[in-house]
Amino acid sequence: MIVRVSKTLMVLSVALFSTLVVFNNIVDYGTNFAFVQHVSQMDTVFSQQQAAWRSISSPVIHHLSYVLIILWESLIAVLCWIGSIHLWQRIDNYSAFNKAKKCAIAGLTAGILLWFTGFIAIGGEWFLMWQSDHWNGQEAASRFVMIFGILLIYLNTPDCDENAS
Repeated sequence: MIVRVSKTLMVLSVALFSTLVVFNNIVDYGTNFAFVQHVSQMDTVFSQQQAAWRSISSPVIHHLSYVLIILWESLIAVLCWIGSIHLWQRIDNYSAFNKAKKCAIAGLTAGILLWFTGFIAIGGEWFLMWQSDHWNGQEAASRFVMIFGILLIYLNTPDCDENAS
């Protein structure tokens, strides 16, 4: 039972984390909007001339991109909140608990997709974010991907009856 409680609390922690990320991005819209804007404009990378054709200078696209990021983070939060509730409701039955993992798995997967695909692949490689001294979010994104990945593996380990021999 302690492992199921642990898994539930881990998913709950991701739900809280994602909710706080969404809250901060909405309340302090300008700070992280500037991040999206500078990364997509590629105005602080050292190989601007060779890759300048990739940059996006449209404020409308910057705002749309940022709103999509916030919506995706909201999806992560909602899926993990629902997932943790489903897990908690079935915590006493290992078989039902195993079947209740779907929303939590979807939420953790959505987190990996956002921070790996969105920030590391697109931001880091397409927009060369890794070249920027100031607007480089790859370290934080890598941390999130690793945490979500480890939790996804942990959550996906089958739960069994602790009383079985």
